[in-house]
Amino acid sequence: MKKLLTILVLVVLSTSCIPNRDLVYFQGEKLENQSLKKLQNAPYKLQVNDMIDIQIKSADEKLVALFKTTASNNVNPNIQYTAESLYFTAYSIDRHGNIRLPYIGEINVLGYTTTEVREKIEKKFEIFFKNPDDVFIIVKLAGIRFTVLGEVKSTGAKVLYLNQVNLIEALATAGDITITGNRERVSIFRKNIDGTKRFDINMLDINSFDSDHFYIQSNDIIYIEPLKQKSWGTGTSGMQTITSLIAVLSLVTTTILLINAL
Repeated sequence: MKKLLTILVLVVLSTSCIPNRDLVYFQGEKLENQSLKKLQNAPYKLQVNDMIDIQIKSADEKLVALFKTTASNNVNPNIQYTAESLYFTAYSIDRHGNIRLPYIGEINVLGYTTTEVREKIEKKFEIFFKNPDDVFIIVKLAGIRFTVLGEVKSTGAKVLYLNQVNLIEALATAGDITITGNRERVSIFRKNIDGTKRFDINMLDINSFDSDHFYIQSNDIIYIEPLKQKSWGTGTSGMQTITSLIAVLSLVTTTILLINAL
C-alpha cells in the first residue's frame, strides 16, 4: 500500500506541476533571417478601422479652421491625447479604405503609410494655398488597438500610441501571461478581406522574433489558452500539488476511520 501511494504521488507530481521549461521565454539559439528583418523594419501600412490623427497648421488660422472637424476645433490643445478624445477628433478608415476631410472629400488611404497619406493631403491642399510652404501637415497613427483574452493578468481592449507594436509589448500591457498560460501557442486572430485568420506563435522559442506576425496590427485579438494543469486543479507547483495531495489523503483517512468506528 505504501509503495502504491508513493508511486501515485510521484506520478501526480510529474504530470501536474508546470515545468520550468514551459515558463521561460525565448529559448534556443537565434537564427539569422535577413529577409524577415527587412519585413519587420518596413513602415506600418494603414488598415480598415485604423484611426489617424491629422493636424493642419498655418499662419492663416481661419483657413485652417475650415478643414478641422467640429470636435477637433473644440478640443483644448493642452489636453493629453486619450482613446476617448481621439475617437471624436481622429479620422477612422472606413471599410472602403477612405477617410473624409472637410471641403476635400474622400481620400483613399488603405495600404498607405502615414508619410504617403501626408503627401496625398498636401497635394490636395495646393488648390487652397498659393504657397505649399504656408501649410504644415502632420499625420500620425492614433494608436494601435487590440484585445487580449485568456491567461493574462489583465484582459480587455488595449491601445498603444505607437506606430508599431510587437507581441511582447502587447502582452506587457496585459500584465504578462500567467503561470497557467500556454506560452508555446500564443494565438493571434486577424480579420481581413479574406476572412478571419489565426496565427500561432511559440513564445518559448527565441526565433519567435522572426515570425511574420511578431508585429501585431490594429484590431488583432490575442488569445492565451490555459495549460492542462489548470483544468486538473492539482496545483501549478510542486508545493501546491503536495498540499492538495495531503488534503485529499487526510480526507480519505478521516473517512476510513469514521467508517471503522461505526
